[in-house]
Amino acid sequence: MYTLNYKVTTSCCDSEGKLKLYSALQMMQDCSEMWIDSEPTVRKFFKDNNMTQLLATRQVEVMRVPRFKEDLTVTTSIYEVMPMYGFRNTFIRDAQGQPCYRTWSMGAFVDLGTGKLARIADDAIASLTLEPKLEMNYRGRRIILPKQDGTVMEPVKVIRADIDYNRHMNNANYVRIAMELLPEGFEVRDMRVEYRIAAKLGDMLTPTLYPIDSGYIVALAIDDQPSAIIEFLSHPQ
Repeated sequence: MYTLNYKVTTSCCDSEGKLKLYSALQMMQDCSEMWIDSEPTVRKFFKDNNMTQLLATRQVEVMRVPRFKEDLTVTTSIYEVMPMYGFRNTFIRDAQGQPCYRTWSMGAFVDLGTGKLARIADDAIASLTLEPKLEMNYRGRRIILPKQDGTVMEPVKVIRADIDYNRHMNNANYVRIAMELLPEGFEVRDMRVEYRIAAKLGDMLTPTLYPIDSGYIVALAIDDQPSAIIEFLSHPQ
């Protein structure tokens, strides 16, 4: 398990002084990325083999939205590993230890040179510290797009500020773009993201907004191919 401590600061808040979901996702991602420092064997294997871990899907349950100046603790832990994929929980808890966000995610092991899936060695897998799978409502990772009733919105260009050290669009920025399309006042209580094609600098993402029961699905496409699909619900499933 790896832990980071945060305080909800001004830049993390919306106009009502609540933690932005985008900022919460950045906290989760930072903790997940820093986790590798707690696993020296895997860190060395990735470095020696020019590999990395890339997020493929994430589900977030919003239990309570923290407010300005609250102290938060983010923890991430691995509960299952396969040769090409790993599964983790990342929770954000308040000062009393109560979960504000409960998440699970699947990461893919990728060769940085080819951009393709790569296998992690058995001895590296055996070195990992596995933790119990934490309690939350685990939903499927695949998001099925409705066949109709989608509204195509204005394309959004991927700019330099969107790009991270993997040289593609940072995972949280897909959600940031998609949330701008939701009706004002819509409160997200459950979210799923499926990442399919990494967006790069200069790409044009064309959003399509689909209304569904209790929420919306946003597909962000590059040349008619979904780059990311995000489902937002107003209540937990």
